[in-house]
Amino acid sequence: MTALEHPARRAEGPGRPPARVPFPVVDEVSRHCLQEEEPETVHIEVHLPGTPDQARLRAAFTEALRRHPRILMREARGPWYRRRYEWELTPDPDVEVVTFPPPEPDALKRARERALAEAPPLTSSPPIRLEVVAQVPTAEDTASGEGDGSSSAKDPGSVLFLTINHTALDGPACLRVLATAAELYGGKDNSPAAPPTRAPAAPQATAEQPPADAPAGWAPPARVAKGRPEPSPGNGMLVAELPVPKRPKGSPFTVNDQLMVATALMIAHWNREHGARPRPFRITMPVDDRPRDATMPIGNGTRLVEVPFGADELAARDWTPEATRDLLRRTSERTRALKALSRPQLGHGATLLTAPVLPVTLRAAVTRGLRRAAAPWTSTTLLSNIGRVPYALDFGDAGRAHAVWFSAPARLPRGLTVTTASTAGRLHLALRWSKTLLSHGDGAHLRDLFEHYLHATEHTEPHETHGGAT
Repeated sequence: MTALEHPARRAEGPGRPPARVPFPVVDEVSRHCLQEEEPETVHIEVHLPGTPDQARLRAAFTEALRRHPRILMREARGPWYRRRYEWELTPDPDVEVVTFPPPEPDALKRARERALAEAPPLTSSPPIRLEVVAQVPTAEDTASGEGDGSSSAKDPGSVLFLTINHTALDGPACLRVLATAAELYGGKDNSPAAPPTRAPAAPQATAEQPPADAPAGWAPPARVAKGRPEPSPGNGMLVAELPVPKRPKGSPFTVNDQLMVATALMIAHWNREHGARPRPFRITMPVDDRPRDATMPIGNGTRLVEVPFGADELAARDWTPEATRDLLRRTSERTRALKALSRPQLGHGATLLTAPVLPVTLRAAVTRGLRRAAAPWTSTTLLSNIGRVPYALDFGDAGRAHAVWFSAPARLPRGLTVTTASTAGRLHLALRWSKTLLSHGDGAHLRDLFEHYLHATEHTEPHETHGGAT
């Protein structure tokens, strides 16, 4: 569907009511389970070497919203007995989306805190906000690690800070809108780069049958062991800049597989340190099949799959190159098979649960009850790997993005999410956690463990010769 064919466009005109679109399954389930203590937000921060002009950026971003009209939406009002939630599509924003907080040493820290604690309301179009934060790091930030944990925190420039209400939108969709804004602002092509290809390996599974060695998924998976929780509710976050892991030539696995293994080994190590009994792991992995050009559907467009690990696979051992290679190989087979599976975004159960048979208020109560009952079977954690950011994000006189961080919500029962993206040859890692589970010091230790195990995935020698891509 093109922008000109979109119902929001067809609804424009004097005296014509705004068009309405029923909530998709993902949006409805998220809407049922909202909590004020831990808002469902996605944060994106784009670091630029310069500072964009305020008036030009506002104009460019507002025009980008109009060119992707599905983002201009708010939750429509309706009676309690309605069968669906609906998005009301608007021709223009209801509120000023782009703001410029005053420059101050802790402006970026405060923007991060707002992103975790304050979701843009669903009642105003669009449910996002963009803050342009001037980089003014202090010596204390750099010494204590309160900043980025990377050299970019020490550089002058600015940060485009997007906060998204995840009930309505996901990170890749909003990044697409920001790429359009960059092209309008800087006048330079921000078309997406060609995605990397993953060469086919010897057949290991079909779309209907996962690999034979995949652990069974009926047992409740491991939880992230409790650290030193903080007294206040909400989410905490830590970001870091790391080298993109190298892969031995001819490796059958991808960088995503290396990140998956590093995440699993990080949590297994953490749990052993905290006396948790070994259990199987399941790590949720979003899969996004949407195009990255201007036709990209805007909304929540990823489907979720769960990558299983047996307790014995992650047991304490001397992680020799051979042992690490074998775990990477098995992980690669599983991720290939899971990506090939054809299934609804949240599975068939969620599709049935959101069928418009009962009023939404009744379905909401049922959904919340089932979520509580199913909590022990929720996956151990979520790893969202955006991969190489496909857009140049070139803002002309403000420069081209040299770092892009994302983070996903981290409510219990998972309580921890890992989000990665790579820009300019560097890996940008965000760890986000529930404060009722972990503290900032716990997050710093988990970051160190992740870096250690990610580095370990580089030191393997493949015994097979398959092509592959990052």
